[in-house]
Amino acid sequence: MNDLPPDLPRLRTLETWLSYTLARVRQQIAAAERQEQERQRGIDARPPVPDWILERGLNRASPPLAIHVGDCRMAGKRWTAVDRATALRALAEGVEACGHCRPDAELGFIDG
Repeated sequence: MNDLPPDLPRLRTLETWLSYTLARVRQQIAAAERQEQERQRGIDARPPVPDWILERGLNRASPPLAIHVGDCRMAGKRWTAVDRATALRALAEGVEACGHCRPDAELGFIDG
């Protein structure tokens, strides 16, 4: 059972079409590989996640709103990375601890 045409002109036509299709597939593969490399470069270039973040108000003069663990998804867009000592000091000064990520528990802060 042969599913290919028996004559040479149709076989040549089929060969040409398959060559064209193979070239298109190889182009798509190359494009997908470039896209994956760019995605990976983006992942590698991301800055490290901070340990603690201080969520800010609408302007620089407003007091801080909350302390979060560095990877908390509940933090707003206006935040600053802070170190452990700054996070503890902010909690001691009355800045609210995020109820979602519980930085006070992570820091070992006991409200006294």
